[in-house]
Amino acid sequence: MIVGTAVERYPKESRVALVPALVPELIKAGLEVLVESGAGEKAGFSDDAYKEQGARLAADRTELFSSADVLFLVHGLNLNSEAGSDDLKLLRSGQIMVGLLNPLGSPEAALQLADKGITAFALELLPRIARSQPMDALSSMATVAGYKAVLLAAGALNKLYPMMITAAGTITPAHVFVVGAGVAGLQAIATSKRLGAVVRAYDVRPAVKEQVESLGAKFVELELETEEAESSDGYAQVMDEEFYRRQREMMKRVVAESDVVITTAAIPGKKSPILITEEMVKGMEPGSVIVDLAAEGGGNCELTKPGETIEAHKVIIMGPENIASTIPYHASQMYAKNLTAFLKNMIDDGEIRLDLEDQIIRDSLITHKGEVVNPRVRELLGLSALSPVNEERSNA
Repeated sequence: MIVGTAVERYPKESRVALVPALVPELIKAGLEVLVESGAGEKAGFSDDAYKEQGARLAADRTELFSSADVLFLVHGLNLNSEAGSDDLKLLRSGQIMVGLLNPLGSPEAALQLADKGITAFALELLPRIARSQPMDALSSMATVAGYKAVLLAAGALNKLYPMMITAAGTITPAHVFVVGAGVAGLQAIATSKRLGAVVRAYDVRPAVKEQVESLGAKFVELELETEEAESSDGYAQVMDEEFYRRQREMMKRVVAESDVVITTAAIPGKKSPILITEEMVKGMEPGSVIVDLAAEGGGNCELTKPGETIEAHKVIIMGPENIASTIPYHASQMYAKNLTAFLKNMIDDGEIRLDLEDQIIRDSLITHKGEVVNPRVRELLGLSALSPVNEERSNA
């Protein structure tokens, strides 16, 4: 069984799906490792480093795709691009693909993978259970994003973050407001505190108040009904527009008092909710900064332009995309660890065992034996639910 890692061809992607340090772990599990030459170069991992750990190098992409039984990817194949279409031609029936495949945002790609007979696993669909934590790539990448968001804000802000007592007088600390206290938000809080800012945070889930306060931030409490803000599988859910309207009204004062606002409210497969309106931006002090980590879903700020940094009403608004890729060395380390843990969960004596009684395997599987098998993806595609007979055939 050969695990292959290719050069990422997604635009502006610098990460790699497997790092040299994890090659021996896969070999010990009874697998061979094949790496496309140059795959780790942008992340700081040389071909020689992979070879020293026991991996073989593929001279080109065709060799890698034709030889690998399992493909480790950071992104899906970006099938709308010419490069993605070229990769699709190289795939062969029965191959296993593991990565961040964006099945809820681009479900059409699942049809193409199913047509090629690919068994594809999307790490975005992992259940939020204790056993899946070592595989949780979304949390790993959110950690990187939350950290980098603070650095971006600090670099753009016209003030210092920490309080300083100097010969020229006392410098008051910057005020940071973090919207969303998930993994990215909590990391943004922790990093802002380390830099010396006064930090406040808000989340629709009151249960995170203790986590926010444990990091030294103040939890902003709004009088809103939030019981339905989190799904049974632990992911954020879309609320109705009336909820978001009332939320914006209550947040307006806090935003106006903040030098930096970092928003993190992304809904998998859905447009990001608007939490910061143009009116709220107008109320901020000149030189203030908004970093919108939900930009890839359209943004939490009404004025965000995904992938761009703009200035509006004398406020800097940053809409970074693929932000984890800007710290590729450690982001790759974390991501590769997630993929390795996921694959090892399916390995028995060097062979892949698809135990669909395992919730981790069942929930993350999107295509198998020519079918789109994930119920959520099928629904997005307008496909009917699999009949018991077809489901048994797909799972066999």
